[in-house]
Amino acid sequence: MPRFFLNVPDDEQVITIVGADARHIAGSLRMRPGDPLTVCNGHGTDFACVITAADNERVVLEVTDRHQNKSEPTVEITLYQGLPKGDKLEWIIQKAVELGVTRIVPVVTARSIAKSSSREDQKTARRQKIADEAAGQSGRGILPAVEPPISFGEAIARIQKERTVVFYECGGAPLSTLLTDKPEKLSLFIGPEGGIAPEEIEKLTAAGAKTATLGPRILRCETAPLAALAAVMTLTGNMD
Repeated sequence: MPRFFLNVPDDEQVITIVGADARHIAGSLRMRPGDPLTVCNGHGTDFACVITAADNERVVLEVTDRHQNKSEPTVEITLYQGLPKGDKLEWIIQKAVELGVTRIVPVVTARSIAKSSSREDQKTARRQKIADEAAGQSGRGILPAVEPPISFGEAIARIQKERTVVFYECGGAPLSTLLTDKPEKLSLFIGPEGGIAPEEIEKLTAAGAKTATLGPRILRCETAPLAALAAVMTLTGNMD
């Protein structure tokens, strides 16, 4: 069933959609009065709706039921991703949202080939759109946030206040031993193509991060975050 995000109160009875979403519903999807459609308010509430009027300017919905979204995981995950080159970050964002990430923060590390640019606002807007579309496709109850890239120093300042696991290609503890308590909030740190520099690992562990391994195989930077998220979701009971 088509799914759209709109910030509406939990007790809303009639929902009106305008703009690009209205054109998509009435034009591209060719939906008409009587067709069912789901709206999510981005805060975990899903609204089962029926279209009562539809054209390219606006779509009017009658709410027939509302309930808490059942797709959100029990653990809130922030992914600190070493900034990769090309379009790898867009792939990571799409798949990470499908797997249940809450927030994605690109980090410019010592071995990042890509760097921040003057077009960063445009890039972040595009990345957020990719996250929003992935959230709709995968039935999420929230719109995970994609932040602009930050420096490694800024990441360290944040990680000092968070429970963080850093996945390091040179080894670490089995992830299963670090998540026995099934945390409600967790941050993950993963390096770019060249990995995490030794001096960065020292600063991460000094900030309180725990090093973990994803096994004996060396994973590409676009594979590692997805493997890490899938493992965390499994260990916290969110793949059952």
